[in-house]
Amino acid sequence: MKRALLAALALLASTASATAADRLTVMLDWFVNPDHGPLIVARDAGFFADQDLEVELIAPADPNDPPKLVAAGKADIAVGYQPQLHLQVAEGLPLLRIGTAVATPLNSLVVLADGPIETIADLAGRKIGFSVGGFEDALLGAMLEGHGLGLDEVELVNVNFSLSPSLISGQVDAVIGAFRNFELAQMDLVGRPGRAFFPEEEGVPTYDELIYVAHAQTVDRPELRRFLHAVEQATQWIVNHPDEAWNLFKEAGPELDDALNARAWADTLPRFALAPAALDHNRYARFATFLKERGMIDEALPVASYAVDLFDTSRSPAR
Repeated sequence: MKRALLAALALLASTASATAADRLTVMLDWFVNPDHGPLIVARDAGFFADQDLEVELIAPADPNDPPKLVAAGKADIAVGYQPQLHLQVAEGLPLLRIGTAVATPLNSLVVLADGPIETIADLAGRKIGFSVGGFEDALLGAMLEGHGLGLDEVELVNVNFSLSPSLISGQVDAVIGAFRNFELAQMDLVGRPGRAFFPEEEGVPTYDELIYVAHAQTVDRPELRRFLHAVEQATQWIVNHPDEAWNLFKEAGPELDDALNARAWADTLPRFALAPAALDHNRYARFATFLKERGMIDEALPVASYAVDLFDTSRSPAR
């Protein structure tokens, strides 16, 4: 009897060990916010656990670090940005897009709703604030050109991530890089509403704002497909149960339960990728061509060299 009990306990221990959840580390692009809704819901509603995954979400000290940490093998997945992915791969980082989090641009050019700027053409001779140089210069340059202006006809001011405050205070006349689901809500809440000009309506090819990236040599790990499956389930649940999902999201941290995040949640919800793993090759190719034409990259590389659909059975495994 004693031997039988010990054998049963050993079998249970062996089974538990064999089915232990696989661990994944996900580096976020910034502090937790509604953009990360599917990840929070997948974790806290048990969708990751259903896929035998234990997923740790980490906010970075520097938002530029997550892709570099994945490239260095110090994290499994990073939340990044499609425009930056093209530049990072061109610089030699071994990264591949494996999924999409937010499937539309969020970046926008914002002015005060009651200010003197009614059209982009009105920005001639004006000050435009920015946080990160490089891609935003290319974005702004394309938007200005559609209205007969060049970058040399505006004054660019580095406002160091203080986008809406610098606009509200009058330090600048417009800001580029403001997220339409965050800064616009922030400005409304302080009684200084803004008006946005959207890049995809001003000559810039549309793109995925937030994406999931992994090391090019690890993308065939089965855990990554299970991760994407869980994220898709969480996103569908959010769409079907938006109020319950918001209540679950805001419980993830006391700083999340405020009016700004509530507004941002509602504005972000329709932008979540409903099929996170799906890849629009033409979208990525068009944007690569745009970056090449703007002088941001030397060559528009084949899409397969920086973006994959892990569920595409015709895809060759990574070497």
